[in-house]
Amino acid sequence: MWQNISLELIPALDFNSDEWHADEIVVKINGVRHYIWFVIDSETRFVLGFHLSPRRNSPQAFTTFESVKHLGKPNSIVTDRYYAYNTSIKAVLDIPHTKVESFRAETNNNLIECFNKQFKVWYKTKNGFCNFDSANNLITTFVFFFNFVRPHMSLNGLTSAQVAGLSLTAKQQRKYLNLVA
Repeated sequence: MWQNISLELIPALDFNSDEWHADEIVVKINGVRHYIWFVIDSETRFVLGFHLSPRRNSPQAFTTFESVKHLGKPNSIVTDRYYAYNTSIKAVLDIPHTKVESFRAETNNNLIECFNKQFKVWYKTKNGFCNFDSANNLITTFVFFFNFVRPHMSLNGLTSAQVAGLSLTAKQQRKYLNLVA
């Protein structure tokens, strides 16, 4: 249900910013390593999408970028130097790819690393996930909260969705709050 709510709102939002950032992190599902691939808009801090997978390879990067390509077209995408990003960004998004050399470089991936840190703090309380479906559902819930509910200090107390252009009437706000409650 959470995904349907956020997907209904996304077409009205603007993600044509200067940069998107992408990275992947490790989580455990029933004791087995899995990877979550995240893509975040730099200007709104909106988590554009994620992909949960038991593998960390090029096909997973392709899947990740396929899932967000309809949301807009940034001027470039920033990632670490992991090889899986090279071909997938060129083939799916056809935009310049900036590979971060270090955390101290002028162009860095600190924005998504900061998000990863917040996610890991939340994830740590879970002690891993029990199964793939519940992991996907819980991650979706976290992303929904991060995008639509949580005010961000770096965004002057607004949510990522508000910065991306979300403007709901009082009636619409009640409708979505009732769906979430």
